[in-house]
Amino acid sequence: MKRHRTAVFALAALMLFSTGCRPGSGQEEEPLRIGVAVYEGTDTYIKNMTESMQRYADDWSQEGGRPIYLSVFDGRESQSTQNEQIDRMVSLGYDVLCVNLVDRTDASNVVNKARTADIPVVFFNREPVQEDLESWDKAYYVGSDAHQSAQLQAQIVLDLWGEDRSALDLDGDGILQYVILEGESRHQDAMIRTEVSVQALREGGIALERLGSGIANWDRSQAAALTERLLTEHPDVELILCNNDDMALGAADAVERLGLDFHNIVGIDGIPEGLEAVEEGRLLGTVVMDYDAHGETILRLAVALATGEDVSEVAEVEAQTVLIPMYIEKNW
Repeated sequence: MKRHRTAVFALAALMLFSTGCRPGSGQEEEPLRIGVAVYEGTDTYIKNMTESMQRYADDWSQEGGRPIYLSVFDGRESQSTQNEQIDRMVSLGYDVLCVNLVDRTDASNVVNKARTADIPVVFFNREPVQEDLESWDKAYYVGSDAHQSAQLQAQIVLDLWGEDRSALDLDGDGILQYVILEGESRHQDAMIRTEVSVQALREGGIALERLGSGIANWDRSQAAALTERLLTEHPDVELILCNNDDMALGAADAVERLGLDFHNIVGIDGIPEGLEAVEEGRLLGTVVMDYDAHGETILRLAVALATGEDVSEVAEVEAQTVLIPMYIEKNW
């Protein structure tokens, strides 16, 4: 089985840390304190990203840069809890805040708190409204284009449809019967991934029939239960589109429990478990969001903001936003 990697565009120009750009050369300097607020600490993708941030913080300190203390706060899917955590970070005088919002519509509140305390803020993964982001010149966002992730997910299906239609059109009727597993209700990326992936398939010339859908909140166990119900109700399903890899893995778990020979499941994220499932043929493919590149960029941007460096020396920034490239992994 051969895997193919489809590059979307050249990797963002991120400068490697060097002695010349470090804020200091001795460990005697006061450490930078970076507070990281996440929407849910058990989310696999977010957990991988924060672990990546910690690795780069450790590398920076060990290579002679100013020591970095990284503190991660788990909002447990409660914006009020996250707000309390941000208040605490502000009161303790953290040098920079990195925030994965529970509710993206609450970004203005976070920006106002950060601006009052003159603490730069880097939002990540959940994009604030642009108006909120641009309300202060020390607020930034690091993420990936949700529209593009959905289009790439559709491209995985379109590629196989073009190469071996029978692998998808299992009943040979010329119509692709599908179900879709969605992330949180009202979550911007979930809505975009759901709508745009289907739209891209239609625009690519595939006749579609939606047999069912459901919200699994990015969660593997919820996705497994939902998939088992959907496949029982609709045994003629030919494709399962999932808003993220954890839900795709849950769908694969359900397929295995039902004893089915079915692997037309597509995810988004590129977490290690998802890539392994693609390699093993349990998933058709996934869109790699590259959590490691996200974590590295967030950390570098945070250090630049905390030390007063030019952020354009760290990453390609447009409208106070840094977008990380994506690519496809598929199992044929």
